Amino acid sequence: MKLISYCIPCYRSAHTITGVVDEIRATMERMPGYDYEIVRVNDASPDDTFDVIRGLAESDEHITGINLAKNFGQHAALMAGYEVTRGDIVISLDDDGQTPADQAGRLIEAIEAGSDVVYARYDHKMHSGFRNLGSRLNDFMTRVMLGKPKDLYLSSYYAARRFVIDEMLKYKNSYPYVMGLVLRSTNRIVNVDVDHRERTSGTSGYTFSKLISLWMNGFTAFSVKPLRISTMVGLFSAFMGVIYMIYTIIRKIQDSGAPMGFPTLICVVLFIGGMLMVMLGLVGEYVGRTYMSVNETPQYVIREVVGHEAGGAHDQT
Repeated sequence: MKLISYCIPCYRSAHTITGVVDEIRATMERMPGYDYEIVRVNDASPDDTFDVIRGLAESDEHITGINLAKNFGQHAALMAGYEVTRGDIVISLDDDGQTPADQAGRLIEAIEAGSDVVYARYDHKMHSGFRNLGSRLNDFMTRVMLGKPKDLYLSSYYAARRFVIDEMLKYKNSYPYVMGLVLRSTNRIVNVDVDHRERTSGTSGYTFSKLISLWMNGFTAFSVKPLRISTMVGLFSAFMGVIYMIYTIIRKIQDSGAPMGFPTLICVVLFIGGMLMVMLGLVGEYVGRTYMSVNETPQYVIREVVGHEAGGAHDQT
């Protein structure tokens, strides 16, 4: 039988993860041609999430629990889970029950039909307005910076073939961005429609600062387009400066008493200075992340593993 691996990053989900596990069990019972495993990664949640995961792992041989030493973020937690998975097909989903585990069969069917990666697509997302805005901005960023097809919808609920996961795991730099790793691994990516549920407990772990950090990962880890855009803005600003200089000279020749436009000059200086600071900051971001990668800053650090993989996964970073 083919093995299906479910990889689930967890944060503040002590009240929801048991329900997600029960739903996966019930789903797999209806799919007798497959075996399964569930890998749950606790991203240093401040509640008793890992205690719940430990209890589930001790009572079910299908479950492995990973406890990270500190909060590394959802994408790093996924990479930690992928290191442990053994499945022919790996399915990633959320820990809050909003991504319907009972519809995983739709993703598996699309994989079996020949796709390498299958993303769930929602007709109506039940996230907050803030999260939906963040998703739209992320979609725009991945299209512009990473070359994502316009009609492809990316979400946290997706299935991938084993070779795609293995290719993603070759990325050892400090700031993983899962969507970028998928897009650079294959172009045989499709969508399937699934439902999206209301959150039954807790709130999203994504804050504004975390979303900004996530987008910066996508900007700087997989594309040099921000640097090219900065170059084009610099050239445009220089061009406009020359045009304004010519305009000022001509105006002075035509009317020797014309004011030199000190307020306008100040505005131009502030604009150019601001753009230069933004560009220097962007270059510094690239240099800083390169420095962190050269110093081999780990994507994640595992504190503890429980379950059937506990004997050999302690040293993964």
